[in-house]
Amino acid sequence: MLALRLTRSAHPAVQLRRLLVAAASAATGFLLLSTLGNALTHPDASPASLLRLAWCAVPLAATVHLALAVARTDPGTRPRPGLAAIGLGPARLMAVSATTTALSTLLGSMLALLLFLHLRGDLTGMPFDGAAADFLAADHPLPLPAALTLLSLVPVTASVSVALMLRPRDTLLAAQSATGLLGRFGGIGNIGGGRGPGARSGTYGRFGSRTVQPARPAPAAAAAPAAAPADGTRHTPSPLPDLTPHDPPPLNPTALPWGAALLATGLAVEGYASRTSTAADLTLPTGLPTAPTAVLLGWTLTALGLALAGPGLTHLCGRLLQTARPGALRLLAGRGLMQEASRIGGPLGVVCAVASGAYAVAALYDPADPSSGPLTALGASVVAGCTVATLLTAAVEARQARADTTAALLRLGAPTRTLRTAAALRTGALLSLFVPLTLVVAELASLPLAR
Repeated sequence: MLALRLTRSAHPAVQLRRLLVAAASAATGFLLLSTLGNALTHPDASPASLLRLAWCAVPLAATVHLALAVARTDPGTRPRPGLAAIGLGPARLMAVSATTTALSTLLGSMLALLLFLHLRGDLTGMPFDGAAADFLAADHPLPLPAALTLLSLVPVTASVSVALMLRPRDTLLAAQSATGLLGRFGGIGNIGGGRGPGARSGTYGRFGSRTVQPARPAPAAAAAPAAAPADGTRHTPSPLPDLTPHDPPPLNPTALPWGAALLATGLAVEGYASRTSTAADLTLPTGLPTAPTAVLLGWTLTALGLALAGPGLTHLCGRLLQTARPGALRLLAGRGLMQEASRIGGPLGVVCAVASGAYAVAALYDPADPSSGPLTALGASVVAGCTVATLLTAAVEARQARADTTAALLRLGAPTRTLRTAAALRTGALLSLFVPLTLVVAELASLPLAR
């Protein structure tokens, strides 16, 4: 009931993002049901039906990726002061967010089932003069358990992924591991007063466990003045960091080398597969020519490499903007990119992977191939639309995260034109790096099939 109330009272922009998730879920559910219809129509072609079902994993992953991004930017499920006192702790808010995602995806699955039944002619008769009767299995009874099982893939996968992403974290352990470094003069400091006898539990952190507050002095000790150091300075303990799933994850310094290694490995596998004539062939969708199975493995490794190297490349763009005696504008743009690298780098790498694949498909597309039809176009639209929507959602999340910094700069007298120029400089730096990289990878990925 709480998830329904939060869904109804959300901002129109939040509702629009949830509708995008529902639309992506509906399209993916329709593709899964079409696969079932094709299997019912051609019961002897089991390998081809399994291959069609395997290709549906790509739009399914894109839909789940979009649902995760929308759940991260949902302001209705973020912790607020006083929510823990009424029973809305981190675990309860995580459950509300997962339930909201499940409601959006279930709405899309219901729409997909209604559209599928309508096109089959089970509701109001056969539309379009039976043009879609082949892949919808209009002449065969629809097995309801199989259809419901396929339709439940998107809601179950999306809600479980959201619950795992927003699971409560132990902020105390995270703070202890983060502050285990040596202090200024080589000593290890005590954070927040430690877990002494007088320490007590405090309020909930953002999607985390209870943080530890400094121990209160006894009444007798409180009356006596605290002994000041010899140099007259006073040491105040630093508070525990507030780690939440809404905060950006720390940038992994090894992600860029591993991403580059996967990218190079994928391109090498594709080149080796094009020279091998004994490899097993695989029928590719969208009118592409038949290619060895190793080419698909190479494409997969290339896409994973781009997605993994995206945050590191974004961080590198921020560093390059600050080289060669930067001014205030380049410093602001570069530091902003370095701070947002873990947020927008991953979705940007996924967009580059999808764009390189689309470029290769457009270069090798054969319009005369009968395998390319409306379902192929629907699947490509779902993947492309979900990746672009995920990138835009990550950009909205990054803008919300730097809202306090922007407000502080405006209070200090920074002109609005400077902030807009810094944003344009960040966009230009990302485009100047990722666009040529996408074109090069797309050209190299299409060479094995062009021969």
